[in-house]
Amino acid sequence: MKKAESPTRKPPRVSLEGVLSAKGSKSRPAPQYFDLPKHPPNVVPKVSGLAHDEAISSSVAWAAGAVNSSIFGAFAEGQTFLGYPELAILAQRPEYRRISETIATQMTRRWIKLQASGDQDKTDKIKELEAELKRLNVREVFREAAEQDGFFGRSHLYLDLGTTEDRDELKTAIGDGSNDLSKQKVAKGALKRIRSVEAVWTYPTNYNSNDPLRPDWYKPQHWFVMGKEIHASRLLTFVGREVPDLLKPAYSFGGLSLSQMAKPYVDNWLRTRQSVSDLIEAFSVMVFKTKLPEQINNLEANNLSNRLDLFNAYRNNKGLFALDKDTEDFANVSVPLGTLDVLQAQAQEHMAAVSGIPLIFLLGIQPAGLNASSEGEIRAFYDWVHAYQELFFRPNLQKVLAFAQLSLWGEVDPEIGFVFEPLWALDEKGKAEVRKTEAETDQALFDVGAVTAEEIRKRVASAADTPYHGLKEQDLPQPPDEKELRKELARSRPELAQAA
Repeated sequence: MKKAESPTRKPPRVSLEGVLSAKGSKSRPAPQYFDLPKHPPNVVPKVSGLAHDEAISSSVAWAAGAVNSSIFGAFAEGQTFLGYPELAILAQRPEYRRISETIATQMTRRWIKLQASGDQDKTDKIKELEAELKRLNVREVFREAAEQDGFFGRSHLYLDLGTTEDRDELKTAIGDGSNDLSKQKVAKGALKRIRSVEAVWTYPTNYNSNDPLRPDWYKPQHWFVMGKEIHASRLLTFVGREVPDLLKPAYSFGGLSLSQMAKPYVDNWLRTRQSVSDLIEAFSVMVFKTKLPEQINNLEANNLSNRLDLFNAYRNNKGLFALDKDTEDFANVSVPLGTLDVLQAQAQEHMAAVSGIPLIFLLGIQPAGLNASSEGEIRAFYDWVHAYQELFFRPNLQKVLAFAQLSLWGEVDPEIGFVFEPLWALDEKGKAEVRKTEAETDQALFDVGAVTAEEIRKRVASAADTPYHGLKEQDLPQPPDEKELRKELARSRPELAQAA
């Protein structure tokens, strides 16, 4: 007789309602892949919800319906938005905080250099603009923006044009700093300050989710900030790691935070750290061998319990335990601890791997071994930081630079721009070797007539790291007279003079 085959069990499907309303256990909270994020009270006016098109509802329902029961590990794995309260709590842990702080600090450590591209000398204008950027504390607020993006996945900078209490004016656009609208909106002295705003206090509204071909696709045009509706041009948005379009509403149009990315690795490290600590505390187990059934059945079983409790209470290397030599035995079982340091170090180093930060920066760990060096990793990290500066800072920094010029002069000078200062710097020995090479090159070019002494002096005087401060280009020293040289040579070295 043929045995009936059991039907293949299909994986359960989860509806949108099931995903959004599922109640997870304490150990496995239900992830909210596509649920709208929760903001504090008064961030969004009571009369307003998230203003979006009907297309977003059907898209979210379709996406949530394709999720199966394997989603319940998503929260622990950092695959669903953790929520701003949870991310704020994680920012207290040094394992999360140091990642964001290190990247934000390195991105603003050397900052920018203003420069003019035309032939006209604009040294005075550049100095005036540098003073204005310093007054606005631009460097510090951009560091805060990078740090908050690491904590929450999104950050903002508010351009205060003196209209903070004018709700109707806040809804209007101010342009990008370089167009005609900006010239009409921003008068001289209008830019009062620039302030960073955390993502939890801002709520997106008015975005297009119907037509991906339009420039405003999934880009909020307005934001609510504690009930105030503000145009996006007044509230510069930073998102370093954007999520796919389907997840953007669930992330409040932010991105993936560094804390969420590092969560599985930090959890592993914390668990390993505690496990190693617990194992070291109790790596040795005392084994008391006796006739246990007889002791249990004996009316004097309490005596055995008291005996063991007394030994545990006073157990140390100087302790003594009395045994019956015929019916009892005593042994010690210890766990080898030789490789625990390697396992613990590997769990810790994984946090550096996911963040892309060298161990020397993140953990302060020097490489071990003969001729070991972190120079290559540091250079690669600096190259990545420089590329990330261009991606994360430049678009909004150009706008801030333009608005600062409008506030200073009422116009924007298109010839004034900026470059990010290189993070890698030579030591004194390296600088001396570079100057020696440049001097030899200048001598070779001078000998063939390619450059003049005036041009060489001008290069030396204008070098940013020149050791000859105060050198004037026009005061070119005259070459010594040949007759005077011969007289001095005849006086000091007569044998050389005769040979000549």
